[in-house]
Amino acid sequence: MKVLKYTILMLLLGYATFTSAQEASSELFRVPLSSPSEPGKLVLDQVSGSISVRVHSGSEVIISASLGNKKAHYKDKNKSKNGMTRIPNSSMDVSAEEKNNVVRVFNGQVNKSVNFDIQVPKRFSLKLSTVNNGDIKVVGVDGELEISNVNGEITLEEVSGSASADTVNGDVTVGFVNITENTPMAFSSLNGDLEITFPKNLKAHIKAKSDQGLIYTDFDMKVADKKPEVKKNSSGSVYQIRVEKWVRGDINGGGAEMLFKTFNGDIFVKSR
Repeated sequence: MKVLKYTILMLLLGYATFTSAQEASSELFRVPLSSPSEPGKLVLDQVSGSISVRVHSGSEVIISASLGNKKAHYKDKNKSKNGMTRIPNSSMDVSAEEKNNVVRVFNGQVNKSVNFDIQVPKRFSLKLSTVNNGDIKVVGVDGELEISNVNGEITLEEVSGSASADTVNGDVTVGFVNITENTPMAFSSLNGDLEITFPKNLKAHIKAKSDQGLIYTDFDMKVADKKPEVKKNSSGSVYQIRVEKWVRGDINGGGAEMLFKTFNGDIFVKSR
């Protein structure tokens, strides 16, 4: 299968141009799919910047982007040297490739923060990650969602399928319209709340833990007894006994495991 590649290098000259580029995303290119009638997948891993993905009615992937640093880089824009005035400049190097309905997007300059605004067909799986200076938001997608952040929030609205979402510093908020049955999912944060909303007919085994927070649900969940866990060494002579801190329970008779874990934050497992 032929790999289609798209590359754009934008040179932004002048402070005014640089500032306006930060305020609104510009459409860079449209990526057609090899099989437009089949589900696709978007892969985007970057170091710095926000990622927003939403559904549109077309069969292409539409990629828009803007420079993500909200602070002016050029405070001394009128500084001169040897009689010449310095012209501030910045650049954005974004590329994408498509193969077998998998679209991979690249931020070619790892030291530059880029905010992506991407439109995809409804039946699309996502693998998205960012580290600094941005949140991740997904709206309306139906597929397998693998979302990772470090210093930012994760928000998934009106999604269907399955998801795993983890961040270190930020809240995780997910609202499912429908879910893929018998599919395990996991949601975690170190410093943040987890608020996950499922359809009322959810069948799941819940495993939840919050070291410094509380756990809430409006499902009729049958909570399992916390039984001591016994471990022994290879010789069988030394025993270690502990009561695990996980809360376990079944919703609507049980099903695939749904894991929720945070350290500083509350957990909300809600129905719709």
